Amino acid sequence: MRTGAETYSCIIIFRVKIIFLGPPGAGKGTQAARLEREFGFRWVSVGDMLRKHAAEGVELGRKIKSFLDKGELVPDEIIMELIEKSLSHENIIFDGFPRNLNQAKALDALLAKRNEGIDAVVLISVPEKELIKRLTARRVCSNCGENYNLITKPPKNDDRCDICGGLLYQREDDNEETVKRRLAVYHEATKPLIDFYSKRGNLIVIRGTGSPDEIYVELKKALEL
Repeated sequence: MRTGAETYSCIIIFRVKIIFLGPPGAGKGTQAARLEREFGFRWVSVGDMLRKHAAEGVELGRKIKSFLDKGELVPDEIIMELIEKSLSHENIIFDGFPRNLNQAKALDALLAKRNEGIDAVVLISVPEKELIKRLTARRVCSNCGENYNLITKPPKNDDRCDICGGLLYQREDDNEETVKRRLAVYHEATKPLIDFYSKRGNLIVIRGTGSPDEIYVELKKALEL
């Protein structure tokens, strides 16, 4: 990602918009969080926004929850409303968005109004068998929200958070049946984005297997950070 910008104390001083593509369980959130900590990006996780609204139990949240529980995509109009409210002139990583061509084109239109655009699209590629194994092993702290994985990032104690001691739980959408549905939805709706961004010349593909540290090194090299 060549922007001609310089850095100071590991804080990026240009305005950058990056998209992380990849199926559920590819490690997009893990890597986005690391870039956020090291370089000052704002990590916009659509999945986290949707789950937050679903947990609040208001009318919009109940609609969102009904889609999440079935492993289906939330309608574009709801997603775009949340995204528009989240936009700023900061360096942003969009995690889990866009998920289809309509959303990609709508994002282009929103950014164009701000004289901005997408600088890089990172596709994290992982075999499907590995994805199912990872997702069904994922656990979340009920208190602080810290994420664990019994395979790649196990807690010191099986059912307790290393940070706050909160009880760990498995998200409803991480059971095997729902995981397979989510992957089927991804292949149908999201994979066309690979061709869309590839034709624009800003698609970067990195492998999503190996340790999180190894993947992070490859990611920074690909983004020239």
